[in-house]
Amino acid sequence: MVEVTARWVVLDIEGTTSSTASVHVGLYQYARPRLRPYLAKHGDDPEVRDAVAAVRAEGGLPEDAPLDDVVAVLHRWMDGDVKATPLKTLQGRIWADGFAAGELTAHFFPDVPPALRAWRERGFHLAVFSSGAVSSQRPWFAHSDAGDLSALIERHFDTVNAGPKKETGSYRRIAETLGEPPERLLFLSDVPAELDAAAAAGWRTVGVARPGEPNEKAGFGPHPVIASFAELALATA
Repeated sequence: MVEVTARWVVLDIEGTTSSTASVHVGLYQYARPRLRPYLAKHGDDPEVRDAVAAVRAEGGLPEDAPLDDVVAVLHRWMDGDVKATPLKTLQGRIWADGFAAGELTAHFFPDVPPALRAWRERGFHLAVFSSGAVSSQRPWFAHSDAGDLSALIERHFDTVNAGPKKETGSYRRIAETLGEPPERLLFLSDVPAELDAAAAAGWRTVGVARPGEPNEKAGFGPHPVIASFAELALATA
């Protein structure tokens, strides 16, 4: 059992609350064939237009590159699991539509929903910091295989409103937004570099090494490690 004192628990999603396959296989396969028609249909939407312009810029395309070239860049980023903000923005919008239509259901490890409910009942605050856009985080928790968990999550952060997950400044911004000293914040993630960045900002950190996940055997260094949320004992800061 790992004992940690905190007031806020900030959660990574992929590999931490949910399986990597449920994102890389389920969600990616859903979004991939829908990118081209979605861009064509919503090209006048300001957020979509800005995301397409960012793909052209970051992908080394000319400003007037056709949508087929834009989609080719997006597919290449998906294949390489590139955490590109415009990709996450567009995926998030497509996934949100899929959840709303009942075509998608979010996967959570069995230990996660009861732990989240218990932590909230005991007065802890919960937030999410994921590379996936906030627009995809909200429906992910609202349409889970364990029911609607969205009311348990008070704040959502992504690479747009917080910054890259492997940069210390991102965690300083989150602490400032939450109005809490960093020592009252706990970050749970399966990625050691993200935990390093959070620890450098003064946060509490715990690594999540779930059986069968890509980072199960990762070197977590000084960070305590759990394989299940049931192994985490929280005390109020």
